Amino acid sequence: MSCPLIANASVIRITRVDGCGRPVCGTDNGFVFDCFASLAMNVNTDEGTDVEYKAANGRVCGFKRGCPSFKGFDTELNFFSFSPEMIEIMTGSPVVLGYDGRPIGFDSCSIQCNSGFALELWAEVLDEEVCDVSGSGDGAWIYALLPWISNGQIGDLEIGSEQVVPQLTGATRAGGGWGVGPYDVLAQDAANTPGPLLTPLGSNCHRRIITTTIAPPEPTCDYTPVAGELCLAS
Repeated sequence: MSCPLIANASVIRITRVDGCGRPVCGTDNGFVFDCFASLAMNVNTDEGTDVEYKAANGRVCGFKRGCPSFKGFDTELNFFSFSPEMIEIMTGSPVVLGYDGRPIGFDSCSIQCNSGFALELWAEVLDEEVCDVSGSGDGAWIYALLPWISNGQIGDLEIGSEQVVPQLTGATRAGGGWGVGPYDVLAQDAANTPGPLLTPLGSNCHRRIITTTIAPPEPTCDYTPVAGELCLAS
């Protein structure tokens, strides 16, 4: 698969991470959904300072362009589903429970800057080679991982006669303890055996985008568990 074409985004999974960017294991720390409009990953950089040597007669004797510093991605997630579980993981907003102990809403309080989450996105791939003759897979997907997003907050809301599209903003951070992750997202061999990432992201990296032949998880309307080898080792 040399030049895959991205068709459209399919599924997003979010996972709670702790104050050091490590996945938090447990039954109520993940959420999978597909009812979203778009995910923007806007580059945030410091352009650096140009250095210019100008003589008294006005001639430029030397010039060095400033080196930009990459700060990360400012994320904007536009979604439709107002799941309390999803909002709680991404923003730290307290969940409101019903008489049966199930989430029925959430409270908008102060911004929880110490909370964080990882975001994984799958997008369908169009390529004549995605279904090979060996029959070892069911297609291919572009897989994007932002392992540590902080400062999540819901933007302005206007509820009227048209569809409501809330927006959640956040900012990526480098480093963290995602490692190879707690999920099976990548083939480990020619038989398409599912497994975790083969290598962790570098300490100064904010995002990874790869092609995978492991299908995305199914969307739910409830928390999903975070388990796997990473959790067993922690």
